[in-house]
Amino acid sequence: METKLLILPGLGNSGEKHWQTFWHKKFETSSRIIHDNWDEPILEEWLSRLNEEIDKLDSPTILVAHSLAVSLVLHWAQNVSSKNVVGALLVAPADVDSAEHTPKSVRNFSPMPLFQLPFPSILVASENDPYASFERKEYFAKMWGSDFVNVGQKGHINSDSDLKYWEEGQLILEQLIAKIEGSKK
Repeated sequence: METKLLILPGLGNSGEKHWQTFWHKKFETSSRIIHDNWDEPILEEWLSRLNEEIDKLDSPTILVAHSLAVSLVLHWAQNVSSKNVVGALLVAPADVDSAEHTPKSVRNFSPMPLFQLPFPSILVASENDPYASFERKEYFAKMWGSDFVNVGQKGHINSDSDLKYWEEGQLILEQLIAKIEGSKK
């Protein structure tokens, strides 16, 4: 299956040292969403932009979301669907419901939607992520019907984690692709 990737960075965008940036360079079939306001995100504006990008899809696409963008995917999926979105890789979700874990600027993304996603997904979690407790991420995976992958102590799985092309993440993406292909049989 020729699968495209739609890369969805979180708060502040994903900088030059972020694995999402490396993946965008590596995977020719990837595109990347660009928001007008990365630092003071408004859910409705981000949803509108995501809808625009999804409307352009012309082939099977996996959403590759990091941090705040994970909640964006959940908000989108509870109200809209697209035959071209076939799966989601949900990496290091930020707990938008927790004042302890996330800044006030993302509180308009709360409450975190809790329902089974209509497509296969994998939630990737780090044990020492400051933006959500490990237990909360396990709970999210259960509620969303996502497979859960613990990658150990990798912080927020972002630029500070210095993962470059994040080969482990690419293997997890391959697992997701295999699951999507298996679900079509």
